[in-house]
Parts: sequence; C-alpha cells; structure tokens
Amino acid sequence: MKSRGQAGRAGAASLVPLAVLFLVNVLNFYDRQALGAVMEPLRREFRLTDTQLGALTTVFTVVYVLAGAPLGRLADRWRRKRLLALGTAVWAALTGLGGLAASYYALLATRLGVGIGEAVCAPAATSWIGDVVPAGRRARAMAWFMIAVPVGGMLSFGVTGPVAQAYGWRVALALAALPAALLVPALLRLQEPGRGTQADAAPQTGAGAGGGTGGGQAERASSGAPAARDYLSSSAFWWMVASGAVVNFILYSFSTFTPSFLTRFHGLSVARAGVWTGVGSGAAGIAGALAAGWLGDRVGQRRGRGRMLLAAGAALLAAPLFFAAIGAPTGSAAAVPLLMAGYGLLQSYYGLVYAAMQDAVAPGLRGSAMGTYFMAMYLCGASFGPLVTGGLSDHFARAAAHAGAAAEAARALGLRDAMYAIPVLCAALAAALWAGANAMRENENAPGL
Repeated sequence: MKSRGQAGRAGAASLVPLAVLFLVNVLNFYDRQALGAVMEPLRREFRLTDTQLGALTTVFTVVYVLAGAPLGRLADRWRRKRLLALGTAVWAALTGLGGLAASYYALLATRLGVGIGEAVCAPAATSWIGDVVPAGRRARAMAWFMIAVPVGGMLSFGVTGPVAQAYGWRVALALAALPAALLVPALLRLQEPGRGTQADAAPQTGAGAGGGTGGGQAERASSGAPAARDYLSSSAFWWMVASGAVVNFILYSFSTFTPSFLTRFHGLSVARAGVWTGVGSGAAGIAGALAAGWLGDRVGQRRGRGRMLLAAGAALLAAPLFFAAIGAPTGSAAAVPLLMAGYGLLQSYYGLVYAAMQDAVAPGLRGSAMGTYFMAMYLCGASFGPLVTGGLSDHFARAAAHAGAAAEAARALGLRDAMYAIPVLCAALAAALWAGANAMRENENAPGL
C-alpha cells in the first residue's frame, strides 16, 4: 500500500498531464463549435437553409464517428501523446482553412478534416486519465477534463461572435486555429504513463471498496487478457451508448442553433448572442460539471450505478427548464438564464457517465470502449441532432409563411418550434440513464460491467 506521501507525490505528478489534456480538450470544443456563433452571417452570405446549416455539423460528426473506433483502437496500441499531437495539428489547421472557403461546399469540406483530427481526442485522453488517476477520484478527474466542453464553448461563442461582427467570420475561424501552436509542443513534452498502472492496482477503501462496477477491476485486468465481449455483451454498456446518443442530439442542436435562436427570435446582435451563449453556457456548464465531479465520487459503494442515477436526475430536471425557456415571449429576460440552467444540468452527464464507464471497463480496453461508444452515440445522436432540428425549423418556417408571417419572422418562429425537441429528449435521456443504472445493478458481478 502506498504511503500518504507517495500518494501525494503521485497526485501532484498527474496535475501537469491533466492540465495539458484539459487545454487540448478546450481547443477541441472551441474549434468544434466555432461555426455556431457565425451561423447567421454564413446563412446570409451563402443564402442557406437551416437544414444546410445543420449539415455543417452533421458531416463533421459522421466523419468524427467513422474515425472514432479505429482511432480508439490505435490509442490502445500507439503512443497517445503523438496521436493527440497529430490530431490537434490537423483539426486546428482545417479550422483555420475554413476561413478561406469561397463556397458552402468548400467550408463543408474543411469540416471533414476537422472531424478526423478531433476523433483522436476523447479515446486517447480519457484512456490516459484512466492510467494516472485512481478509481476513487476518476469522477472528479473526468469532470475536470469535461469542463473543457463549457469552457471551450464559452470561448468559442464569446470570442468568435464579437470577432465575427467586428472583422468577419473568416478572421474568427483563423483565430480559432492559433492555440494549437502552443499545445502541440506541450503535448510532445509530456511523459506518457503505462497502461493499467498503479491507478488500478491500488487497493480501494471506503466508497471504492467492493462494488462490482468499480471494485474488482484490477482483478479482471490481471486475470488474463481482457476481451471486447466483456463490455459489448453488457446491456448496461449499451444503455450508456443510448444515453450518449440522446445527450449529443440535444447538445449539438443546442450549440448549433442557440445563437441563431437568440438573434432571430429575441433580436440580439450576432456579437451579443455569441457572448450571452458563451458566458452563460460556460458558467452553467462549469457549475454542472463541478457538481457532478463532487457528487459522483460520493455516491457510495456502487459508484457506477449511483453516478448513472445522478445523471438521470439532472436530465429530468433540465426538461422543464428548457421548455419554459423556449416558450418565453420575444425579448424575455428569463429566456437565457433558463436555457443555460438546463444546459448546465446536462453538462453533469460527462463526468458522471464517463467515470462510470472507466470504472467498468478493463484498462486495456478503455480506448476501444470509448471508441465504440463514440461511434454509436455520435452516429445515432449528434449527426442527426442539428440536421433534424434544422429540417424541423425549415418545415415550421414554411408553415408560418403559409399562415401569413413575413420571411424572417417565419424563420424565427420555425426555429423556436423546432427547439421544443430539446425538452422532450431530456425526458428520454433520463429514462435511458435510469435503465442503464438498473442494468448495472443486475450485472454487477458480470465480467467487464
């Protein structure tokens, strides 16, 4: 057993790689959401429908998905820091090149490259974190890592919107690529840990003792080579995947269309919509992620099941908040706070569910499990979210126009009505997480989950 001093030194040594991985993930979500704040300028310049705007996110997501599983397997075999450095360089360069696009289809092509580069980040980084952080602290570590989602969004919307209004959307995309010049060298200087190291071998006490989903992991890892069937045969794993599809449908629709909703329906400028979306989602998302990390490591003996139930409760609370926000009248001061409160609750998902999966999957399969999870949840959720929401918006806008609304008023009403899909899917997300928690209780003594 490690002494307290040794544990303290090990914890301190993990802070530098965790900080660098966090910053890489911030840039990941900054560049991923960079188009969200400039959708209205893009719509006007290229004369696009909302379906075409949604397709910009969809093509990114489909490529991201297709690259995710093989890159997840590569993360289990190759040097993770080299893989992350290469992926970061690729996605940042393609984000910047998007600013040179002369047509909608040229911009669409750059998003394909961004998708390939960003598919590296989650499998490699979460596998790395699983090897440097003990099981009893993983919810907090994953929550801190996934705070990059709201922080990246806050910077993306809060910087890109005002820059786009002042200098144009092309300059805003070029600016989004610059941080990679510092992060790639920082990644290459890190010392990479071995797979399945002391983070899993250390004995667990208190909340981490026993408990089939978290305890026993080291035993399974050491009893023989783990096989993919250990998690692929588990209903709990597939409920996690289903929940991921639903949450990504919601969050990608939210990030793609919220600035446009605030501009069209509530009359905010591109800059103000970007700042309010960025600051609001950043503050709420950070609060939600920190709460998830703190609560997720205090749920008792059955960590994975308790974390899933916490995530289910947060999703259920988010549904009425989103419903009230979308239904608020034009110019309502309550719309933005309600939207961001719902978003903050959904951001608790990542720290809780990702930690539950890291608890449950053997160390040598974590990259593969995350790659499989990402492929399914993005292909079945995130890839459809903006496209379906955009299609619904166009449909409802045509209906409003036929009823006599002016063109821009019809576009505003159509987008508002399409966004009611968000609270409905929050309830579906809560149901999937609750079912996953029940499956974990049934499978606590099964291999892999």
